[in-house]
Amino acid sequence: MILLFTGAAAGSCLAQDTTENKPLTFSGYAEVYYTYDFNRPGDHTRPAFLYSHNRTGEINLNLGYLKAAYGSSRVRGNLALAAGTYMNANYAAEEGVLKNIYEANIGVKLSGKRKLWIDAGILPSHIGFESAVGKDNWTLTRGLAAENSPYFETGLRLGYTTLNGKWYLAALYLNGWQRIQRPEENNTPAFGAEVTFRPSEKVTLNYSGFSGSDQPDSLRKMRYFNNLYGIFQISDRFGITAGIDFGLEQQEKGSGDLHTWYAPVLIFRYSPSSRIHIAVRGEYYRDKNGVILATGMTHGAALTGVSANVDYAITSHVVWRTEARNLSSKDAIFIKKDGSVAGHTTAATTALAIFF
Repeated sequence: MILLFTGAAAGSCLAQDTTENKPLTFSGYAEVYYTYDFNRPGDHTRPAFLYSHNRTGEINLNLGYLKAAYGSSRVRGNLALAAGTYMNANYAAEEGVLKNIYEANIGVKLSGKRKLWIDAGILPSHIGFESAVGKDNWTLTRGLAAENSPYFETGLRLGYTTLNGKWYLAALYLNGWQRIQRPEENNTPAFGAEVTFRPSEKVTLNYSGFSGSDQPDSLRKMRYFNNLYGIFQISDRFGITAGIDFGLEQQEKGSGDLHTWYAPVLIFRYSPSSRIHIAVRGEYYRDKNGVILATGMTHGAALTGVSANVDYAITSHVVWRTEARNLSSKDAIFIKKDGSVAGHTTAATTALAIFF
């Protein structure tokens, strides 16, 4: 039997202590997909603000990785090397072999009795409820909010889980907004925070925040980003995930005037059996000034999205997923085969994921 869970980008939902029963483990993941965009863009690329499953009209690898993980009662570490269209799109700003490092971090437990850990290196993002690993998400493709906020981060994380497992608290020092290397001439520290509360096995509530600048110090515009979500497993068959991103960034260096953007999302999932899962998603992304999602058009980014997907667990290590998705914009921004633009795009995606 396989159960698909919503995974926070940071693996935040109350990090667990490791044991010495099997200190070194190996795992792998590969997700092959095919997307058909009915606009049929000539370059076979989905809109620029989509970073996962972003190739159309061809069979391709979204994400594949091999991972080694070490865990003892006081030390832990992860190293994962990856390839795929997700890596090409999300690591475009990185150089050399850094483009293929999905995860590389080391952690030390600071207390013998308390679950207090410090981790350093390339980490999964602490922001949001979706990760790059498709099998861990309720929907096949990632939402607009997830695609336009960090999937990974580099820095130092101090995390504490209460003994009853209900609270997880973390503070982070980061190299920037989804960065391994700092941007040139950027010396501004970036910080993150996370609070997760799980009152029961069926409810998870999370807040994540970021503050910092992703520009050279001479142009520094401070960014303040907030993410809030809740996951509610109403019954064994029915679950709801609701979330919202809200960000602010200075219009100019030292200015008190701020540009803002926001992105709400709502997902319903129904599981008629342990092997079959059906999900419906509604979402909206509003970035009038193009801070994160720049369209260059009159209304800025004003996107509405709906999708529906069906997942089938072929075995405990293989999942087949199919999704239909429509995105609409106030302005015509979606490129068609003949080079013209349209106000909406509809796509069908199917993916096969294997993992061990």
